[in-house]
Amino acid sequence: MSKIVILGAGISGHTAAAHLRRKLGKEHEVLVVSPNRNYQWVPSNIWVGIGRMKAKQLIFPLEPLYKRKGIGYKQAKVVSFHPEGNKTEQKPFVAVEYVFGEKKGTQENVTYDYLINATGPKLAFDMTEGLNPGHNKAYSVCTYDHAEHAWHGLKELIDQLKTSDKKAKILIGTGHAKATCQGAAFEYILNVEKELVRHGVRDKVEMTWISNEKDLGDFGMDGMFMDYNGFNMKSKDMIEMIFEDRGIKWILGAGVNKMEDGIAHYENLEGEFKSEEFDFAMLIPAFSGHGFKAYDKNEADITDKLFKGFMIVDADYSPKPYEEWTVQDWPETYQNPSYKNIYAPGIAFAPPHSISKPRKSKNGTEIFPAPPRTGMPSGITAKLVADNIIDSIKLGKESLHHKGSLGNMGAACIASAGFGMTKGSGVSITTYPIVPDYKKYPETGGRDINKTFGDIGLAGHWVKLALHYAFIYKAKMKPFWWLIPE
Repeated sequence: MSKIVILGAGISGHTAAAHLRRKLGKEHEVLVVSPNRNYQWVPSNIWVGIGRMKAKQLIFPLEPLYKRKGIGYKQAKVVSFHPEGNKTEQKPFVAVEYVFGEKKGTQENVTYDYLINATGPKLAFDMTEGLNPGHNKAYSVCTYDHAEHAWHGLKELIDQLKTSDKKAKILIGTGHAKATCQGAAFEYILNVEKELVRHGVRDKVEMTWISNEKDLGDFGMDGMFMDYNGFNMKSKDMIEMIFEDRGIKWILGAGVNKMEDGIAHYENLEGEFKSEEFDFAMLIPAFSGHGFKAYDKNEADITDKLFKGFMIVDADYSPKPYEEWTVQDWPETYQNPSYKNIYAPGIAFAPPHSISKPRKSKNGTEIFPAPPRTGMPSGITAKLVADNIIDSIKLGKESLHHKGSLGNMGAACIASAGFGMTKGSGVSITTYPIVPDYKKYPETGGRDINKTFGDIGLAGHWVKLALHYAFIYKAKMKPFWWLIPE
């Protein structure tokens, strides 16, 4: 019998647990450890943040589902990693601390044969002074409760605008010099703009996009050269067209470093220190590792064998100039090289380098997006990790047959740009590969132009809404859920 422990119950962790349980016999134990009691379909947080969906429409409790499906569950947080065991516990284990119920505050050692670290990122609001959801008129949509809070703040402003001659400024984008997830902020600003129109107050609001990107449409992926309605164009031009059409201003190359009540302070690539006033802001924080510690069997610190901020996997982390980085640097199996029974799919793995070109301000401050690994790549990498563990257990020896690098993996992203079956809209972008391969596709920005394209329209909104219900169905492991691709 094998015991597989999954840390985290987000897209990666939940996906891995579901596939492991479906394909392994009941004699094998599948256990999920997560401090969260609910599963949430994160992409729909945007609609919660504009009041068009309730949080209950994109969450459900994990424990009842796991109990029905034969998956173990502990509502606990990870304290430390012990991949060699220790003097009292011979098997590898993770030390965890319960965060709910009668056992709250108590610690336990959870042993394993295979470990999947799917803890995702820490939302590092503390890396930007004064950036705290709900404070200083700034909000977040990174979690469903953050998104609910953002809607309350936005609705309050809209109500004020309806009953007065007040003018307002809204600021949306990234809240740190190296933040990622520009796509979520982009989607939110388009939805907020649409809601302001719907409520009849758009003419009273100045909207501004602020980002650490050098160019619009970078999205942490160095931008895209794509097909748009039969024409080849850069994502920069597409996003500029969308913003200009909606009257949205933009500030680029900005590293937000401090928030005060209604004021965002930032440094730009020119080395200038500026500020932007606002009445409502939604800024994506930096993502960081959780600061986990690891110890060997003698309790010596071996954190550097497992972590480089996020978890170390089968990537090439050797330092080299940006021009020498290649798609071959990126991991394929998400297996830790020091401890072969530990894996880290999704956001939990340490990327070997940024995808967008690293840039510094004239003062030496790094201002550029970190590489995105959310959504579709999280599900795909989680499934391939699960399949390799399943094969290894069934064969009785290590199998790494299933591989998937972001350098040969495509992704589809649909950013809603307004909610409604007849008046909604969506910006649909597909890209292949995620990490550009400049050697294979030198003439088209490192990507296959036949598989990298963009579109805008009502159909995108329909697809986005359909995916919401499809992936909630899949996450609940309802009949034939596995037929829905990652």
